[in-house]
Amino acid sequence: MKGILYFSSTGNSLYIAKKVKEKIGGEIKYIPNYNGTGREYEELIIVTPIYSYGMPTPVYDLLPRLDKKKPIIVIQNYGGMAARADYLFFDYAKNTCKLNVVCMYKVKMVENFTLYFTVPKYYQNMQLKKCVGRVDKIIDKLSKYEYVLPKKTKTRKEKYLKNKSNWHLIGRDFCANSNCVKCGKCINICPVRNISMKDDKITFGDKCIACLGCYHRCPKKAIVFKNKNKKFRYVNPYIDEQEIGKDL
Repeated sequence: MKGILYFSSTGNSLYIAKKVKEKIGGEIKYIPNYNGTGREYEELIIVTPIYSYGMPTPVYDLLPRLDKKKPIIVIQNYGGMAARADYLFFDYAKNTCKLNVVCMYKVKMVENFTLYFTVPKYYQNMQLKKCVGRVDKIIDKLSKYEYVLPKKTKTRKEKYLKNKSNWHLIGRDFCANSNCVKCGKCINICPVRNISMKDDKITFGDKCIACLGCYHRCPKKAIVFKNKNKKFRYVNPYIDEQEIGKDL
């Protein structure tokens, strides 16, 4: 059986993971909850967003412990710029972690890192329509064993590592405004348990990984960044939002 390991905060990676399972087969596991090495699977498929020209912290932390003999396929998705993040991933996985990466694809989805800007609705809808065909095309290639790997190139490794080391600082700029009904959803969905209830108030710690799951998925849009009450929130409409962060 294939192991489909994914990280997703707003559903883009989960959408891809579910399409992989539907067309190729496998078992879906949410990376922050997965403690294995992949040894129980014949092959691993890692589905991950691109963060700051690299990868989310849970994915970065996962790779060193994976079985070095298992064939690994990687599907990255991004909303803005990929910026050679595929080779950065490959170099870290293959040359640092000594993993058996046999194929890598990347696919453009809808941007969700929108703390500083808003994605126009027409552009969001356009990308949503296009991503269906893009994902299907990649999965079709995988089903035919059309494997490709990124060519060696310069990456933005230093920029990525610097950004990654500062992600925890973002947490201090989040707060819950008066719309908060204290439902606890943000606490439950945070992949690193950075959110808690203290003195009857939602509180953010210093372990944020900038996934923005709490920001986008708060049912009351009560979580705001730098006290800006932006209305735009995004969750991939092709999946059940309640399944994000679950094994399937």
